[in-house]
Amino acid sequence: MPIGSDPPGDTGPRAGAVHGDTASPPGSARGDTAPPVGAVHGDTAPPLGSDRGGAAQLPGSARGGRASSRGPSRGDQPSSSGSAGGGRRAAVPPWAYFIGSAVFHYLGPSFAVLLFARVGPLGVAGLRIWSAALVFALWRRPWRVLGGAGRRLLLAWGLVLAVMNACFYLAIARLPLGTVAAIEFLPVIALAALGTRTTRNLAALVAVVGGVYVLTDVRLSGRPLGFVFAFANAALFAGYIVIAHRAARRFPSGIDGLAAAMLVAAVCVLPLGAWQAVPALADPVALAAGIGVGVASSVIPYVCDQLAMARMARATYALLVALLPAAATVIGAVVLGQVPSPAEAAGVALVITGVALHRERR
Repeated sequence: MPIGSDPPGDTGPRAGAVHGDTASPPGSARGDTAPPVGAVHGDTAPPLGSDRGGAAQLPGSARGGRASSRGPSRGDQPSSSGSAGGGRRAAVPPWAYFIGSAVFHYLGPSFAVLLFARVGPLGVAGLRIWSAALVFALWRRPWRVLGGAGRRLLLAWGLVLAVMNACFYLAIARLPLGTVAAIEFLPVIALAALGTRTTRNLAALVAVVGGVYVLTDVRLSGRPLGFVFAFANAALFAGYIVIAHRAARRFPSGIDGLAAAMLVAAVCVLPLGAWQAVPALADPVALAAGIGVGVASSVIPYVCDQLAMARMARATYALLVALLPAAATVIGAVVLGQVPSPAEAAGVALVITGVALHRERR
């Protein structure tokens, strides 16, 4: 997913990762809560996550930071004093930010797949996290957060981001992007169903499990190792949701927490991806592409998640999150030529139905 985002919880995002590659937003890798559908993943907002970023409010945006219920913080949103920047942001509808997050959440990983011809999956995961960490370091100066309370939480968050995004990229190197994104939602919906035991959420869980079963039954005989990494990414995305949710409650700014965790992830991914990333240092095209993947997968979607969640109702955001597996499938078909079979399309449709059905505790 791998560096994405946002996952279930009372606060959120981000996503992902590789996978992440938080979303904070603005997963999957995975990174971005909120998560997954993610994750390089995110990519935390998430995710399907899902590479992978900060705390997320709802599943799938996995990979992003938290949108505070008190309104914009000084560091994340413009003040209400009527600045020109605030006016421009207010003029953009919140669903436009969500669309930006959904597109970049899987567009970045799809470009990463094309980069595998020059750099190995773990090397691409490392380039994604390092470039995103550099951007967040220059923008947010997160070492101030690392020096305060909650350091253990940030260390755990960064470790999960690094391993989750590595698993996400190893998965999408073997399986279609849409399949990995759909599997990423399984623990997200399971957590939601356990947190709010209703008939509706039980039906959502059944639909997602059925969809994932169809997807795995179609390809399990051909690429078993890909599914090992896909389910590992999904499990890590669930852990990312829990950690990012706690971080969102502890730190006043979700983006600052995400930025600090990304610095930790940049150190943790060194032993995993450095050896595969070395060839990119002598290849300017591969190096530039790796930096572009990091910005597209772990920075843009996480920030978009933050801006969307600050102005969008939870029910509306939860409904839109159901589109993330579909977005991954469409992007995989357009960019990578991964046209799903009828059975795979049915499996993704079941996952989308489950995500749309489920509701979180209010």
